[in-house]
Amino acid sequence: MTPNETFLHPAPDFPIAAVMDTLNHTMERYPQPLIDQMGDTGTTPFHVLIATILSLRTKDTLTAVVAPRLFAQAETPAALLALGEERIAELIYPVGFYRNKARSIMQICQLLLHTYAGNVPADLDQLLALPGVGRKTANLVLTAGYGLPGICVDIHVHRICNRWGYVQTNTPDATELALRAQLPPAYWLQINRLLVTLGQNICHPTSPKCSQCPIAAHCGRIGVVRMR
Repeated sequence: MTPNETFLHPAPDFPIAAVMDTLNHTMERYPQPLIDQMGDTGTTPFHVLIATILSLRTKDTLTAVVAPRLFAQAETPAALLALGEERIAELIYPVGFYRNKARSIMQICQLLLHTYAGNVPADLDQLLALPGVGRKTANLVLTAGYGLPGICVDIHVHRICNRWGYVQTNTPDATELALRAQLPPAYWLQINRLLVTLGQNICHPTSPKCSQCPIAAHCGRIGVVRMR
């Protein structure tokens, strides 16, 4: 995939190793993103896939309630299909766009059963071919579900990397490609968890808590108008 947006490489002296090391030692004190918690507990790639779809445009606190409620009723593609679209919609309410997500879940389960014998593919292109699955979801399944190399870029990763000045991009997809080109592979699996935690607790979209940020000295604060 080649997005229309172009990106530039960062200044060569950006201390990405020091920044990632600092975040690894400081972000563990905060609540971790829900999907990463699931990956740490041995949850199946299918659970990661469905929970990630539920989490789109929905707070982790709500997804943490809704996903277990759904999986308590059905944990496999076949079992979810047996529930039916209306029952799935009831179980996942009130996540954002719950009816559309229920429809996507049904379509995904049908495709998984017919094409992959009920298994979730461990391939980026095959994941992207599933209904309702974008690059963020596909990469998260690879990283949190399978422990495979991937860079999951959501709004937090996109915003913070541009705020640092590490990338200069217009969309999350362009940020992912920029990071694939320049982020050392050792940090690929970590960056989403660390930057989502940083973004949820300190580096907010507006008025970030720069006075509390452990890497403030390295941040270009690009686009920051107000800070605390």
